[in-house]
Amino acid sequence: MADALQILPLNGLPEIRPGDDLAGLILSASALHGPQLQTGDVIVVAQKAVSKAEGRLVQLDSVTPSPFALAYAKTFDKDPRHVEVVLKESRRVVRMDHGVLIVETYGGLVCANAGVDASNVEGEEVLCLLPVDSDASAAGLAGMIQERTSARVAVIISDTFGRPWREGQTNVAIGVAGVDPLKNYVGQRDQYGYELRVTLLCVADELASAAELVMGKIDRVPVAIVRGFDYEPVEGSARAIVRAAEKDLFR
Repeated sequence: MADALQILPLNGLPEIRPGDDLAGLILSASALHGPQLQTGDVIVVAQKAVSKAEGRLVQLDSVTPSPFALAYAKTFDKDPRHVEVVLKESRRVVRMDHGVLIVETYGGLVCANAGVDASNVEGEEVLCLLPVDSDASAAGLAGMIQERTSARVAVIISDTFGRPWREGQTNVAIGVAGVDPLKNYVGQRDQYGYELRVTLLCVADELASAAELVMGKIDRVPVAIVRGFDYEPVEGSARAIVRAAEKDLFR
């Protein structure tokens, strides 16, 4: 896969606002503060930066909660407007318990609160939504960066997810472009000659999690560059990571 990896924070990015040229801001920060982008780099971008640039923000005072949202919010001491936004971003509710809504988004992700979040968002009553199509967002960034620099890069859009049966959260890939998110070892043999039959690594999630170590949650570093990862350039899509319903033991 790689002899060694570098995970480099991209410093100097301003607060991202709706309509901003995110690719241009990334390139400006790279030029001013380094590192300079190179062909083969994997750029990991926090979902919030993408969503802000794409205007995926909701003012709570514009939301009228439904009777269901009002009842649920009263039971669990939540803001009913926030609950309503989560419901509108959800294809179906997977589980409701302990004041947490586990839902499936229209993009196929199963996560808490449809990824709707108020953290790291400017304004007291503003919620940030996931991008409408994170793969398309990633592809757009990769294309614009290559057009302006001639550097062929891969882009991963990352977000923080909880994990069943394990405490703590980790970053995962919700949008991918330019790299296969999965590394398939099925059919290969280990050092003892055993044929691997089910080993399928989600390298996009591994890269997203590794990048978070230099991005942080409160450090205002929404972009990191992973350098040294050996991959074949392909179109790529985070949809390949979502397990098909017929293979999901927990539906």
